[in-house]
Amino acid sequence: MATLHHPAAERAGTADIPVRRMDFEFDDSIPKHWFGGDPLRTMILTAMSCTFPEGERMFMRSVRHFQHRIKDPELQKQVRAFIGQEAHHGKEHEAFNAFMGRKGLPTKYLDAFTREGLRKEEAVFSPQRMLAKTCALEHFTAMFAETLLEHPELIADMDDRLKPLWLWHAVEESEHKSVAFDVYQDQVGSYWIRTSEMALTTVLFTFFSTLHTLKLLESDPDAKAARQPLGQQVRGLWRHRSLLGKLTRQYLSYYRPGFHPSQKDSYQLRTRGLALLDSYLKLKPAKAA
Repeated sequence: MATLHHPAAERAGTADIPVRRMDFEFDDSIPKHWFGGDPLRTMILTAMSCTFPEGERMFMRSVRHFQHRIKDPELQKQVRAFIGQEAHHGKEHEAFNAFMGRKGLPTKYLDAFTREGLRKEEAVFSPQRMLAKTCALEHFTAMFAETLLEHPELIADMDDRLKPLWLWHAVEESEHKSVAFDVYQDQVGSYWIRTSEMALTTVLFTFFSTLHTLKLLESDPDAKAARQPLGQQVRGLWRHRSLLGKLTRQYLSYYRPGFHPSQKDSYQLRTRGLALLDSYLKLKPAKAA
């Protein structure tokens, strides 16, 4: 069994953005294809996880660059809470990536690939554009996180020992979804930089997510035998066509001049998500943001 710690007393941040120290441990008895025995879904999420530690460090750097210029004391507190949550996300996903690495997957390679790619981007792009990139990626993660919180049945056949990791991360992505955007609006505010960077980030995010997933599948000698037939995968996507349409509309909303992440009130989603997280951890739930 995986050992899952949830010391709710060890919290910081703000009332709306609490920093929870989870300290997950991932037992090697968890199967390699932990998402319904399906290599594709397993490796899609593993590929995302491999980008999280370095990606979230980049998020923190991009926000910290402007932190000393922020005059609003409330936004300053939110920035510190954002940094605290992202730091813990990186730590927990490093532990998860090491677990998948012990299954023979090239998680260290993907982590190093991500680190080098971000280093090159930071050397070329301005701090304003890197902050815009953070806002774009935070929009993606908030979209996916809140879809999971609204439809927890999407992970019904995931190994129960891994559901807490993804639920916890989803809740906290929803909690801090506005922070980087508020820093951007306060310190940069350019509609052109924000939307053009979203367009560029969409292309890069889609390309490298696909590339990393394929790398993991190619490195897994058991993937071909366990992979679901193509027809079954297509039928699965078709069943979720309404969700895909909703995600597309949420994505496109980012290009509106008056867009703000808080325009979608997700308090109730987070409340239910924390209750579900508690049901897996079997401990007293933390308060929702």
